[in-house]
Amino acid sequence: MQKIFLSIGILLILLGIFGTSYTWHYDHRTAETLDDYAKLDFQVSRTEDGDLEGASLSLYDYRYDKTQLLKRAILYTDGAPWEVPAFTKQTPQTWQNENKLFVALPASSLRDILLAKEVRLRYYYENGQTIDLPLSNRELLAWQRKLRW
Repeated sequence: MQKIFLSIGILLILLGIFGTSYTWHYDHRTAETLDDYAKLDFQVSRTEDGDLEGASLSLYDYRYDKTQLLKRAILYTDGAPWEVPAFTKQTPQTWQNENKLFVALPASSLRDILLAKEVRLRYYYENGQTIDLPLSNRELLAWQRKLRW
């Protein structure tokens, strides 16, 4: 009887170790849209006359692993790619890491965003993982509203 309890105890410990390490190192999130996957902050800048000058995107991706973001992103407007340099920062938290990706969008891409039916963003991690998701219709309309104002 003691051997059975000992075997069950060891099995539970091994399952706990495996489960904890698996959860800690892998991202299990599933999302259909980028704004469901990560927190987005899209900002538009204008000249003193109110003309559209540029736009920037800050993306916050919370992950369990410590893999760093690469300083590269591709914005697709109806399939047309806009490769943009990015700035990244990782802030370790107690159980999650906050990865921030900041992208200054080229002024030439703003007209395409304004007219697009689909906008998607692809960004990369050092471990080879690629995140490639479209904006939701709600988020795309919010971006276009900011650009029209």
